[in-house]
Amino acid sequence: MSSNRPCPDRLNVLLIGGGGREHALAWRIRQSPRLGTLWVDSGANAGLKALGRPCPEPISGRELFRLNRWCDREEIGLVVIGPEVPLAEGWADELAGEHRLVFGPGKSAARLEADKAWSKDIMRAGAIPTAEGRTFTRIEQALPFAETREEGCVVKASGLAAGKGVVVCDTPEEAVAAVERIMGTDPERPGRGEFGDAGTTVVIEEKLLGQEMSVLALVDGRSIWVLDPCQDHKQVGEGDVGPNTGGMGAYCPTPLASEEVMREIERDVLVPTIDALRREGITYRGVLYAGLMLTAGGPRVLEYNCRFGDPECQPLMSRLKGDVLEVLWATAAGQLDALAEAGRGLETDPRTACCVVLCSEGYPGSITTGHPISGIEAAEALGEDGEEVIVFHAGTTTDQEGRLVTNGGRVLGVTALAADLGRAQALANEAAGMIEFAGAFHRSDIGGRVLAPRVP
Repeated sequence: MSSNRPCPDRLNVLLIGGGGREHALAWRIRQSPRLGTLWVDSGANAGLKALGRPCPEPISGRELFRLNRWCDREEIGLVVIGPEVPLAEGWADELAGEHRLVFGPGKSAARLEADKAWSKDIMRAGAIPTAEGRTFTRIEQALPFAETREEGCVVKASGLAAGKGVVVCDTPEEAVAAVERIMGTDPERPGRGEFGDAGTTVVIEEKLLGQEMSVLALVDGRSIWVLDPCQDHKQVGEGDVGPNTGGMGAYCPTPLASEEVMREIERDVLVPTIDALRREGITYRGVLYAGLMLTAGGPRVLEYNCRFGDPECQPLMSRLKGDVLEVLWATAAGQLDALAEAGRGLETDPRTACCVVLCSEGYPGSITTGHPISGIEAAEALGEDGEEVIVFHAGTTTDQEGRLVTNGGRVLGVTALAADLGRAQALANEAAGMIEFAGAFHRSDIGGRVLAPRVP
């Protein structure tokens, strides 16, 4: 049910999560005239801590009762949950209250991302176009099926694997290796694969051909606001080679999404998904992210996420205008329609945004941290009239001497806004090249799939 509470003129906010997505959200929330105090996790990255007030204690799922009491004392009116894990664990259900709203779906709705096998069932129930696939809970059943995939397939860990639990396979041998990597090799000891319990169940799907696209929408339980489409780049290497990562870069909007394609996605994917959930007794509030493949037969769902993508959030937030905090409140309160009727929504910057992720050497494998970072101020000063560079922090912290240092595999999201994608890509790459830390690397071809399409 919707809430009748209007968005307060002064709103204290707790933002949960400490990565690049959350820095982008905080950067935009800070621009709201309604913001009172913005609280962030004490373990958040250095960029986030510069925008918000760190909580006095680390935020933990084991201490939600104490967190609730702290939110009451600090008069937190809105909790914004960024990452998938707390959503999957039901934090949104626990932190919502009579005087507090939560932006983010509850545990039952977050299964769309946390349980790919269940998500497939929802898609079948809603007649939502997706890849054909089968689900396996035992490796001795999955392996014979994988051995027959002569045409190639995609093997997915059913649970949460930080965006890395998907393996695209061209041969049966690769499919078998992927199953063993995800599930482990001992049928009597499930969950012993690379991704632990997330790999106790695998989904093996047909391999779809086409361009990938990310469509995110704000959902308030009944109404859907579709945001501009993005294109993410998951594989670590130039030209889309190498293992999957949490995301090497994204741009927005993508020219792949014509008005006709977007109408088809809203009609055949987004609306049926919310309807299928409602038939299960589930109300969805927050961000619904559909990862899609644009095949010759039309858009097909690859996966759902139940939160803003990272790095899609960075170009999205850099282009949004208006009071984002009021929109987050309206989403959590079930009031998007009322906001639209009042003419207070989100406008979009006409410029294209391109985000290039600067990573630590060795990512997505083992890395070292603590390397000093320099050049951010110079990078943000780049650009001609009408252009802009914003550097979002992801894996950063400060050392004992107060220096900015690396603290993760994906370190910074260098985001450029310019008149077109070609210029935004060039500006983002130039800015990324000015930032230095030991072992830094990035992909320079973010957006290249549409700037210079390759023949398969």
